[in-house]
Amino acid sequence: MKTELRWLLACLALAVLFQPACADDDTTAWENLSEEQQQLLTPFEDQWETLDNARRARLLAGADRFADMTPEERAAARQRFARWRELDEKERRLIRERYAEYLSLPPDERARIRKNFERFRDLPPEQRERLRERFRDMSPEQRQRIRERLRERARERQRTTRDQR
Repeated sequence: MKTELRWLLACLALAVLFQPACADDDTTAWENLSEEQQQLLTPFEDQWETLDNARRARLLAGADRFADMTPEERAAARQRFARWRELDEKERRLIRERYAEYLSLPPDERARIRKNFERFRDLPPEQRERLRERFRDMSPEQRQRIRERLRERARERQRTTRDQR
């Protein structure tokens, strides 16, 4: 699987997993869940009462989102989750770290990253692959210099934005 795709899938999975939620024991008790929620969360039934409220709330939020999806969206979500499960723990940890770094960015920087990703995603497949190959063909030092330049540009934009306020 391509690294960029793994990164995106992991970000999406983490966005689902780390959504804030609050709940209390009464509303999250297994017997108080709807039939549909129970059906979707069946794999967790045996351990449900031992899960903390935050974990229960995240699972319920995910089940509710899944229930609201179209069949196509559900299939895509299942596929993304299957890919996530195929990653080894080192890859998952790296993705979680990158996602945490992404969340720590200012909103305008996150928006810029999303916009750039959308532009990349909208490119023809051949052009995306050429860009990936160019990056793969670079030496580690060249890749690092590019990353440093991009970080410096981002810092400069932040300073400019801060100065304009």
